[in-house]
Parts: sequence; C-alpha cells; structure tokens
Amino acid sequence: MRMPTRLRTTNFVSRVQHAQRGAAIVEFALVAPVFLLILLGIIAYGGYFWRAHSLQQVANDAARSALAGLDPTERSTLARLSVAQELGPLAGLHAERAAVSISEANETLVVTLDYDASHDAFLQFGLVPLPQKRIRRTAAIRLGGL
Repeated sequence: MRMPTRLRTTNFVSRVQHAQRGAAIVEFALVAPVFLLILLGIIAYGGYFWRAHSLQQVANDAARSALAGLDPTERSTLARLSVAQELGPLAGLHAERAAVSISEANETLVVTLDYDASHDAFLQFGLVPLPQKRIRRTAAIRLGGL
C-alpha cells in the first residue's frame, strides 16, 4: 500500500525542517567560540583604552594645575596632589600603583604617569593577545608667558 502523494510531501518537508534545525545548532557550535573570543577581546581592550585615556586626562590635569606654582618645588607638589586627588574617585584606578615624575626643561613642564595595570581584571584574560601591563602617559605644558 502506497502513501498518498500529499502525505509523502508533508513527511519530506518535516524531515527537511528537522535537518535545518540540526544544521543551525552545528553552525552555532562552530561560530560561538570565535564570537566569544572576539567579545572577550573587545572587553579587554576596552578596559585598557579606558584606563589609558583616564590616565592621560589625569596627567593633563596635573600639568595644568602645576602652572600655578611659583617655583619647581611648588609645581611638583601641585602636580602630585592633583594626581592623588583625581586617581581616587576613578573606579578601577589606584593611586598607589601610579608613579609620578615631574621634570622641567626649556620652559616646559612634563608630567609622566607610569601605571602598573598588571592586577586589573580587564587585563587578566589570557585567551587574546593583550597590550602591555604598564601604561605610561605623558603631558607637557609650556611655562611662562608668550
């Protein structure tokens, strides 16, 4: 006894739909690890760039605040105070991990921040190549008048 044509066609369509569902699962299993690696890379580099940009802004503000000093000692004190005040409220940045150096040469004040980011959670992913664990940012500003 043969099945009616309509029943055979419906049976065939049902089998094809099940096969497509299985193919979607296999495709997802192939694509998901790559997608997760890309996502982890975006998170890790986003955290690094956020920290680097924040440290650059802190160095810029320290150089600006040091302009009010009358002599090199006072300018150095003002710059260090500015760095300590600004690193405190920034989430994820710790003032004790930042090394500050201030130098003056040729009517230019240079503030350099060297931050140890080796303990930051964003840089702990070992699955993607990451930038250096030390973030170094420099800001220079001209001293004096015109």
